[in-house]
Order: sequence, then C-alpha cells, then structure tokens
Amino acid sequence: MQDKKDRFLLQLNAKEVEAFKELFREFYGVLVQFSVNYVGQQDVAEDIVEDVFVSLWEKSMRFLTYNAFRSFLYNSVRNASLNYLKHKNVEEIYLASLGNEKETEDDVDLKIMEEELYRLLFDTIDKLPEKCRNIFLLHLEGKGNEEIATLLKLSILTVKTQKKRAMQFIRKHLGDVYFLLLSMGII
Repeated sequence: MQDKKDRFLLQLNAKEVEAFKELFREFYGVLVQFSVNYVGQQDVAEDIVEDVFVSLWEKSMRFLTYNAFRSFLYNSVRNASLNYLKHKNVEEIYLASLGNEKETEDDVDLKIMEEELYRLLFDTIDKLPEKCRNIFLLHLEGKGNEEIATLLKLSILTVKTQKKRAMQFIRKHLGDVYFLLLSMGII
C-alpha cells in the first residue's frame, strides 16, 4: 500500500499524466463533497476542486510525503471554498445596496457635480511639482504630518510647507471652486 502511495507521489511530483488521472479518480469525488459542505452547491464545488487540480498541475510543487500532499489538497479546497463564500457575501452586499438605492434626479445631478469637482481637483493636483503632489495626495488619504514625514523621509516642517504650497496652488487655479471643495470637506 505504501509503495503505491510513494509511486503515485513520485509520478505527481514529476507531473506525469497518469498521476493526475489517478488524482482525479481518487480525490475528485471526496473533495467535491468536502467543498459542498462549505459552499452548499454541487456545481460551485466542482469548479473549486477543478481549479485546485489545475493549480496543482500548473505550479511546480513537490510533496515529500503522501500525508503532506493530502493536507495540501484539503486545505486548498477549504481555502478556495471560504474565498468563494467571502466573495459571494461581498457581491450580495453590493447588489443589495444597489437595489436599495432609489436615486432621484437631484441625487444623480449631485453625484455628477461631485465627480466633476473631484476631476477638477485631481487635474489641478496633477499639475503640482512631484514632491508637493506626493505630500498632498498622502494628506488626502488622511495621513498626518508626522506619518507623511516618516514615509517620505522628510522633516515635518517640509511637509507643512509643501501642503501649504499645494493649497495655495489649488486655490489659485480653481478660484471659487476651491471654497466649494473646502466646504464639502473634500480638501
């Protein structure tokens, strides 16, 4: 029995087609059922197991023991099943949020105006000198002066100065739109 497992493992490590046929015969059904226990759908479970098999074929993996190989198979199928469920959950939440949004014409107009303001802002930011632009973009991400200084290996005073220059540049180039961006909390 052990000789058969050792021979199978050698063939599998050598990427021999016969080993993959044996893999399919021995493990496909049980792994599909294992995945069904997680995902609850036969066709999805079959896809997951097939993806694991394809990944095993495409990657250059070597297994030292039969038990390590079996653990890899079951862990891979379990992880792929959990990833499927996580992705499905995110997708359902997104679709539900779309279904709950009954946008009025005013909401749509407001979103269009907001997007246009962002476009104008980022067009202007793109015109800043590189150092100033990088600092200001980090500021827009919500990073503080100390964090920006540490990330870019600059002094805090340099960060403050560059942020001030960026704001002056934006104010000069956007005029009244600048104050609208400020009032909306965008900058």
